[in-house]
Amino acid sequence: MVLPELPHKNPYTITNVSDVAQAEISKESAESTRSFSFSDRVKIWLISWAGCLLIRLIGATLRYKAFPEPGCVTDSHGAGPPAIWCFWHRAVIPATYRFRNQGLAVMTSRSFDGEYIARIIQKLGFAAVRGSSSRGAVGALIGMRQQLEQGHGVVFTIDGPRGPRYIAKPGPVLLAKKTGVSINCFYIAVERAWILNSWDQMIIPKPFSQAMIYASGPMYVPADATDEQMTALHQQMQETLERCRLGAEKQLADGN
Repeated sequence: MVLPELPHKNPYTITNVSDVAQAEISKESAESTRSFSFSDRVKIWLISWAGCLLIRLIGATLRYKAFPEPGCVTDSHGAGPPAIWCFWHRAVIPATYRFRNQGLAVMTSRSFDGEYIARIIQKLGFAAVRGSSSRGAVGALIGMRQQLEQGHGVVFTIDGPRGPRYIAKPGPVLLAKKTGVSINCFYIAVERAWILNSWDQMIIPKPFSQAMIYASGPMYVPADATDEQMTALHQQMQETLERCRLGAEKQLADGN
């Protein structure tokens, strides 16, 4: 997620949310709200139910195994204190099933795709916070902050909604600075999967596959972090995401 550029502000600098919230949210709502045609609404209904059913049927057969790094704030089922979680978009299907019904909040765009994704995850016990790096960014950031303040963890598919693949956006670093909540990364590698020809090469696990979860330790962002520190922490998050991906894939290759 990238906040809309404000005049004379560094991209890693956030003004007090209360100073800009109402004006920005009103502007984003006017720009982002769209009505769907009857045909679109039918498609959204069908896709959301089919997607939910697919995730439930396949997910129930997967054999998950977790590999947390030292200091990881969660257990193998995702239970733990409120945290900011980040992972690559391609692992969204096995992640959605594994961490269902835990009250986690996930940012989803206001596009057609975002609408049916929001409905799918809501059926699986997630809260959908609407917005993305391209639209509704300020409102989504405020929504994620409110979720943390209410005691819920939040999740970013950090290279979504359109990529580039494996390139992290800085939203979690900005949110961590404002809240003091830790950033944590994970990845799920699947033994056997169908790979879609999409921008993220999304994985659809084949039934009864092993699914290796590799989760990092926490990363904290000081409230008084300088622009240089924010840039360095963004890079650290990028490197941690890749370490998790490679770690999960290695555990799978080693047959653990």
